[in-house]
Amino acid sequence: MPLPIIERRRIEAEIVGHVYRELVLRIGEGPARDVIDAAIRKAAIAHGENCRADLGRMPDFKDFEAILPAWTAEDALTIEVKEVGPDVLSYDVTRCRYAETYKEMGLAEIGALLSCNRDAAFCEGYNPAMRLERTETIMTGGRRCDFRYRLDRNED
Repeated sequence: MPLPIIERRRIEAEIVGHVYRELVLRIGEGPARDVIDAAIRKAAIAHGENCRADLGRMPDFKDFEAILPAWTAEDALTIEVKEVGPDVLSYDVTRCRYAETYKEMGLAEIGALLSCNRDAAFCEGYNPAMRLERTETIMTGGRRCDFRYRLDRNED
């Protein structure tokens, strides 16, 4: 049975947290954040590419909805779905155990780098025509995460 993503992220964060702190000591906070940001985004793009390859075709949001339970497993996210269609996926996250986990680990300052920045980057690999608009996240102090994805058909 595959490891739930929330558990994978906790293990990754334990390691990345040490790397981040060492980078801060050696090159400073700003450059350290840039390195972590770039590395995590590249990992998310690769994950999206792998999911698309597993599907065997260019995915739409019905496909995306089908893999969403991987991120919500183990009560990792509490979501309220607003709209789902081939060209749109809209939902709010009202509880984020990823944010809770990073805070418990003392990594809240890089939590958004560890998780939130993966969301749009995943789409780059999964389907480059997918766009994400989000105005707030729990990770950065918001009351919710408002995910508003759309498919730009002019891109495919």
